[in-house]
Amino acid sequence: MQRSGFADLPLHGGRVPSWLAERMTKLGTAITENILHHYGTSRFFSRLSDPFWFQALGAVMGMDWHSSGITTSVVGALKRGLNPRSRELGLYVCGGRGRHSRRTPDELRTYAEGVAADSAALVRASRLTAKIDNNAIADGFQLYLHAFIVSTDGEWVVVQQGMNGDTCLARRYHWHSKSIRDFTSEPHTGIVGENQGTLVNLVDAQAKPAQDAMLEIVREKPDRTLHDVRKLVMSAHHDVRESNVDLKRLGAVLAVDYERDLRDFASLLLLEKLGPRTLQSLALIAEVVHGAPTRFSDPARFSFALGGKDRHPFPVPLKTYDESLTVLRTALNCAKLGDTEKIDGFRRLDHFTRAVEKHFDATARFDEVVRHENAISRELQGRSVFDKPERRRSLGRQLSLF
Repeated sequence: MQRSGFADLPLHGGRVPSWLAERMTKLGTAITENILHHYGTSRFFSRLSDPFWFQALGAVMGMDWHSSGITTSVVGALKRGLNPRSRELGLYVCGGRGRHSRRTPDELRTYAEGVAADSAALVRASRLTAKIDNNAIADGFQLYLHAFIVSTDGEWVVVQQGMNGDTCLARRYHWHSKSIRDFTSEPHTGIVGENQGTLVNLVDAQAKPAQDAMLEIVREKPDRTLHDVRKLVMSAHHDVRESNVDLKRLGAVLAVDYERDLRDFASLLLLEKLGPRTLQSLALIAEVVHGAPTRFSDPARFSFALGGKDRHPFPVPLKTYDESLTVLRTALNCAKLGDTEKIDGFRRLDHFTRAVEKHFDATARFDEVVRHENAISRELQGRSVFDKPERRRSLGRQLSLF
């Protein structure tokens, strides 16, 4: 059994404020719906199993671009947004951090009963992936988050994260199985879902070869065991730096947004009259939906969509965030009624941005971009976790305790 990738991230404390968590839930749901509409569940699961894409998803949603907190916040946002519509969308998110991870088996059993799935196989897959990452691979990371995303046809993705207190790092592990109807079949292990190995059922009566292989893994150095999977190592510094971003790709997005003729044409693709800042956000969101795996080698670039809660690279522009959500939700609602013109506009926008990147010399000037974003932050209702709490107007003595 082979995982599809892993990521090393600096440990980072703090909480996601409610004003951001609510928006992350809406945006994560809208991005998921877009991918399901265009590519289906299996392709969405392939993306979730790619550590680079997952990191870009967290960055484009306004979370910290590099820290361990992306895993918890993205999993939480998807669980809140997708589970109430699980029957409609055909997938369900189980588990989470701490005590929520321990509820995964019960959540899987409850879900399996509703869709007539094999609950025993799902629970076994959940426990096996956790045991391999926590025990079989002696890399010094203790698991504290386990999320199991499953579809109605039995396909699943596991995203889990461990902590190493000595190195102050977190490691996120990604797993993807095409199907678990036969737990010894080859899973989807690559970022594009290609079969690369055989699943192992350690409780099967003929599991002796698998058990021997597990012992062999333990004896090997972790680097040798993991060298064939997608590995993302994020920088320890908290600020977004020029070296973290592909400036040519970012420059193409900015050219589409701020060059008048290009912006007018890009807006036409979306059938909207959009300002440059909202178009910038939507262009990067469109890339998360439609981009190929090679497009996510620099996840930090996607923080230029909606900033970051810790002001890196700039505060979260709430006005832009809400306008982007409105455009996305309108397109999805139209698609449900059979009008796909608006939702198809995001794919056209992504193709247009890549054409600009290919044919124009529009490399971004990093420092100028960051200065510009901070200069317009107040106008766009920029907000971060460092802002002073807003004073609430008193509504009378009776409600003062609230």
